[in-house]
Amino acid sequence: MTLEVTPGERTAGPFAHPALFYRGRTEYAAAVGGFVREALAASLPVLVAVPGERLELLRDALGPACGELESADMTALGRNPGRILARLREFAAGHRGRAVRIVGEPIWPGRSAAEITEATRHEALINLAFRGTTGTVLCPYDTAGLSPAVLTDARRTHPTLVRGGTSRPSRAYTDPALVVAACDTPLPEPAGARELAYGPGRLAQVREQVHGWAAAAGLGLARTADLVLAVGEATANSIAHGGGLGRLRLWTADGHAVAEITDGGRLADPLAGRSRPGPAGADGGRGLWMIHQLCDLVETRATGAGLTLRLHVGMGPGIP
Repeated sequence: MTLEVTPGERTAGPFAHPALFYRGRTEYAAAVGGFVREALAASLPVLVAVPGERLELLRDALGPACGELESADMTALGRNPGRILARLREFAAGHRGRAVRIVGEPIWPGRSAAEITEATRHEALINLAFRGTTGTVLCPYDTAGLSPAVLTDARRTHPTLVRGGTSRPSRAYTDPALVVAACDTPLPEPAGARELAYGPGRLAQVREQVHGWAAAAGLGLARTADLVLAVGEATANSIAHGGGLGRLRLWTADGHAVAEITDGGRLADPLAGRSRPGPAGADGGRGLWMIHQLCDLVETRATGAGLTLRLHVGMGPGIP
């Protein structure tokens, strides 16, 4: 694959967000490896964030050139898709004034349906977060391992499609705001959830009850602390920005402790919580940022009825 890099791209030029449809290891190594080589040859900063197996494949294909780029295992970085965008934006900000090249693969075979929905939201938000900047974020999609529905969404979230070495505009590309709204589908109802209503003056009680419930569920000390802090941030946001009242539900499913916070709030900025917050006291989604860092998955639903956050914390060891 060739996505031409010009010398002028080092300081100016449009933002590009192509989806690469690939099939098999050989095609992956050739297409993604070629994209990275071209960028390095033009002395452009490169970040590669792909699943570990693919990362090793690229390292073998690129050889010593791997030492010239930044890399991350997307199965760790993107375990919660809500964390990915901040890493990409920090990389771009670290090379302000230059075109950057990023490979980001947030959806791979084996992702759960809930993770895919949030990763699709992430893909749409890239188009908002990088609007007006210079660089390219290339997103590989495994056509053999992913469902037709995932590939359909990739066409909606990427202005350009690359397949078989050919790049063309995506006729299905959709306004990011519409894609984000389409991700706000109803969440499945849990079985056997513990429920608690809360309001002003009850946040300490909420934290105590979450702590006791998590300990009884066998979550473990470190992960219990993560969940208590995440729920504390979410419920505090309810009091401050969500109408002052909310509902908390707690249950376990698929090896995770799950906490759901519902209130009458609105998510005015779809990018809230997806950038590292500024100095203490600045607004900018500090609570949502912390929630994304603490949880293995954050499902967000913003509807006319209010805002719901469904927080998943794995019942295994904590994330470094």
